[in-house]
Amino acid sequence: MFEIRIHGRGGQGVVTAAELLSVAAFDEGMYAQAFPSFGSERMGAPVVSFCRIDEREIRLREPIEEPDALIIQDVTLLHSVDVFGGLKRDGFILINSTKSFDELGIADFVAKFPDHHVCDVGATELALKHVGRPVPNAALLGGFAAITGQLHFESVEKAILEKFPGKIGESNVAAAREAYDIALAA
Repeated sequence: MFEIRIHGRGGQGVVTAAELLSVAAFDEGMYAQAFPSFGSERMGAPVVSFCRIDEREIRLREPIEEPDALIIQDVTLLHSVDVFGGLKRDGFILINSTKSFDELGIADFVAKFPDHHVCDVGATELALKHVGRPVPNAALLGGFAAITGQLHFESVEKAILEKFPGKIGESNVAAAREAYDIALAA
């Protein structure tokens, strides 16, 4: 089983990101589940969502304590919430940022992970460029597909277009594609 934890703030599409990952996994013939965890439901409050992907039926229902991958949609959470808690030593980290890991104050921590398991992508900037709104979730899913290899980009694309038909979906796919290419090159 592959477990993903997504950290962000209300309004960034954290819950939708987990749902899209699960739909992409279903489209690839796998089992998946997605669910959120949040206290205050207001815009800007910290939000965590979870996604599990497996080739067998998933019976677990509790929050993910030891993720295989983290998607961090908001870097302001890096030093205020334990976003890295429980992450497996060979886990994957995808951060929405254009800053270096030194600038983020996490260079020593991320240096402990295998090559190509840690990546930063300016997903908010990509969303503004392609979608016209600062919602980084779809772009980060493209980056997730690139660094983990757990899902094919085409499945992520299909899930985005099912959720957001028309121009909005196409714009989100363009952001996800650019993030995918950036993450592959990293």
